[in-house]
Amino acid sequence: MMTQRLFEFSGNETLLVFGGPYSNLEATRAMQAEAQRLGITPDRVICTGDVVAYCADPEATTGLIRDWGIRVIAGNCEQQLAAGGADCGCGFEEGSACDLLAKGWYPYANARISDASRDWMRALPDTLRFTYGGTSFLVVHGGVAQTNKFVFASETGELAAEHEAAGADVVVAGHAGLPFVATTAHGVWFNPGVIGMPANDGTADVWYGLISSTSHGLQFETRRLAYDHRSAAAALRRSGHANSYARTLLTGTWPSLDILPPPEHAATGVRLRPQKLKLASAKDQVLAG
Repeated sequence: MMTQRLFEFSGNETLLVFGGPYSNLEATRAMQAEAQRLGITPDRVICTGDVVAYCADPEATTGLIRDWGIRVIAGNCEQQLAAGGADCGCGFEEGSACDLLAKGWYPYANARISDASRDWMRALPDTLRFTYGGTSFLVVHGGVAQTNKFVFASETGELAAEHEAAGADVVVAGHAGLPFVATTAHGVWFNPGVIGMPANDGTADVWYGLISSTSHGLQFETRRLAYDHRSAAAALRRSGHANSYARTLLTGTWPSLDILPPPEHAATGVRLRPQKLKLASAKDQVLAG
């Protein structure tokens, strides 16, 4: 992996993190507007990758992210598009519903990404390392060593093993599509969620995260983001390549649950609550709902 080390963020700067724009131009515009509303400058915004995926505007979404000037790591979709890969490299089981759905949206995206965008994707780092408030961070797309690995909150043993391999107090991750904050023996695993698709909770909202300094240490927070999901769904339907995902933008539930462990599968359609976690130190966590 190509790892990029960042400078140390000072403790009073709030960081905004999000994953998976997924070619959803309307959601990406809303995320940029939210960052501006919160007064968070581009150098303090981090995207965990998969800028391009299911939705209708791969090139425009890539251009918006690139021009915004935020910090971005390569998801498996960027890696595949940059290399001219034949598929998304998401790690779906061959013949599964997710695999069959990908055979619709990936060729659509691949045909619409410019050479300039592929060059930009090719130059993205695979991970980021930085310190913030004296705490070490690693940003990954999926797993620590495997870009397309799905890691979920219910998989406590997998979380612990991944975190042990990270060599950092906090891991910020994406790919799984569901927001969560979890603690392990090694610190905090923070998945802020994605902005390109809802979180399978029966609402059209998407998710992002904030990392901020408090008088007692660091705070991790997942937040909902409402956006013009009807326009995004209409654009996707006009494109005609992924009607199942157009329905998802409206209903808030995924077209396939293949990748979900049983607890996350059972929570389909159940409205998620935002989470907050306060971290006094790498070994002292307090979780608040």
